[in-house]
Amino acid sequence: MQFTKNKETDEMSDREQYVEKMKAKIDEWNHDLGKLEAKAKQADADLRAKYEEQIQELRKRRDEAEERLRQVREASEDSWKELREGMESAWDDMAKALRNASERFR
Repeated sequence: MQFTKNKETDEMSDREQYVEKMKAKIDEWNHDLGKLEAKAKQADADLRAKYEEQIQELRKRRDEAEERLRQVREASEDSWKELREGMESAWDDMAKALRNASERFR
């Protein structure tokens, strides 16, 4: 028996794969945030304040990415790819912010 794929099935599969990929990245960010939080607890008061400021910014960006991911999940088949671009932008911003924070607090 041969199965044929249609465009809608492929797009749903693409979206599901994309959502899983983004969920994994958000989990990775949460892990990295946990590392920064652990370093902040061990830092002296001045450095701890800088850590906390950076961590707050990273949490904000992570929350924005989670909101965009929710929108991608709930979007129609026609619009989810447009939302994906916003998600990619949020991912790039978060990745850059995590890199900068990691480099700053080594």
